Amino acid sequence: MAGLDQISNLARPHALAVLGAFHKGAAPVPEGVETLVLLGPQEPGFWASFTQSPEYRDTLPDPMDRWSRRILDALAGRLGACAFYPFGTTPPHPFYTWAKASGRAWPSPVQFLVHDTAGLWLSYRGALGFAQRLDLPPPPAAQSPCTTCAQPCVTACPARALTQTGYDTAACHAYLDQPAGQACMTGGCAVRAACPLSHAYGRDPDQSAFHMRHFHT
Repeated sequence: MAGLDQISNLARPHALAVLGAFHKGAAPVPEGVETLVLLGPQEPGFWASFTQSPEYRDTLPDPMDRWSRRILDALAGRLGACAFYPFGTTPPHPFYTWAKASGRAWPSPVQFLVHDTAGLWLSYRGALGFAQRLDLPPPPAAQSPCTTCAQPCVTACPARALTQTGYDTAACHAYLDQPAGQACMTGGCAVRAACPLSHAYGRDPDQSAFHMRHFHT
């Protein structure tokens, strides 16, 4: 039976890491799933790995989603699991709820999820569902890192589009169209970057620029 160490070892060559896991009952899961394991970028190194992939190089649409399907489908096949993705389904799978159920991600003061190691750079490329109840260690942190943080994210948005009161997506896009917004376009969301945990995550700025281009289309 697969364990988290085996899953981590198989994911590592693809610069993916286990970013959380939980048992059925902690949150709704698809039929037949007893344990859900969340996978996301292993930093530093994910961007360098991804940009060597055929999906990144073929110039076709949605390269990261296509890469995610190829890699996680292969991992699922090796491990006897089912792969689930935060894209391509209607309604979408509840990754926000799943992340909270893992005990390693919490709503931040600006409502984006904050992760115990990825900070506000948290993203999931997919999840593996197992029919068995895998042995899971307790989450490494008992509470959200935001409880002991100065919370610079609250005032970091130069457009004042993302605050404790909500997210004004129209204001965000309008700001990104201006010359002043190019710093966010090339370096990533200033709010996500302001998180102290994000500083230590080692995410490549080119990856942030890639996501911003896809967001601001």
